Amino acid sequence: MITWAEVRKYPIESKVQVLYEHATFVMAIRYYRHKVNLFLLGDEYVEVFVNHKKALIDKIDLLDRNHSRMKFYSDQIKLPL
Repeated sequence: MITWAEVRKYPIESKVQVLYEHATFVMAIRYYRHKVNLFLLGDEYVEVFVNHKKALIDKIDLLDRNHSRMKFYSDQIKLPL
């Protein structure tokens, strides 16, 4: 099984490929200038920040469970502790 520890070192194009092939889409939220897609990769949640104005992915990173964005997710789904 592929883990975030391996994937985080990949270039963004390879991260997209891994998420497409090995992760499960959970949900999407709007966050300032981004649409943030949440994926489950193994037992880790990964966020993909899509900038629609620029038509590109700005960042792919592990979900920070202490970030204020969590309220947007927890309002819609129950994430395990």
